[in-house]
Amino acid sequence: MIDERYTVDTPENIAFSYAIAGIASRFLAAMIDTFLLLLVQVVLVLTLVFLSGLVDAPQSEQLVVAAWGILSFGFLWGYYLFFELLWNGQTPGKRLIRLRVVREGGRPVTFVASAIRNLVRFVDFLPGFYGLGVLTMFIDQRSRRLGDLAGGTLVVKDRVAVSLESLVAQTRPLELVPPGPGPTLEEAAGAAPFTPTVPNLHLLTRDDYELVQEFLRRRRELGRESAFAWRPG
Repeated sequence: MIDERYTVDTPENIAFSYAIAGIASRFLAAMIDTFLLLLVQVVLVLTLVFLSGLVDAPQSEQLVVAAWGILSFGFLWGYYLFFELLWNGQTPGKRLIRLRVVREGGRPVTFVASAIRNLVRFVDFLPGFYGLGVLTMFIDQRSRRLGDLAGGTLVVKDRVAVSLESLVAQTRPLELVPPGPGPTLEEAAGAAPFTPTVPNLHLLTRDDYELVQEFLRRRRELGRESAFAWRPG
């Protein structure tokens, strides 16, 4: 059975969990990254063909093929390694789909972990387009491919960052009561009925009500001690 969440227990006895990325979301991220890599491959091939035309040597074609193989491996491995270290476990594809690579325990991915998982990627790709890797993800409870198992990593859904500015923007501003005299006792009595939250509120007399109104109007003018000792008149 595949776990949908990965729970981490810290030494401080605080538990937090990650939502594990499914096969579909990881496939979409891989498609985006593969498309970007194909663009790089096309530019690389065109550049090598152009350079081979400038070199008049009998073995120029063999040199182009050898250079293409070495550079292709470097781009394929270095692409994932570079972005996962630069963006804390994200490639362009993972960033668009909101996924992230983390180590076991929820820790950020390291150079060694990223290097191992991306070297084993070539095995996951067999026999074609991550065939072995997808099979392993179906079997593993945390949807990990062989590279994740070797590097001690897993792919989780990225959490939406919460900033102080976003909280302030979503907070409803306070509706300040405009200055001036409050409603009269008759106006308050004619308002919509409500359930009082103060016990025995119905026992207040007109004088009590006017006393509270006068105190609220002058509360900013009174000191702390004066406020407690204040009486009308």
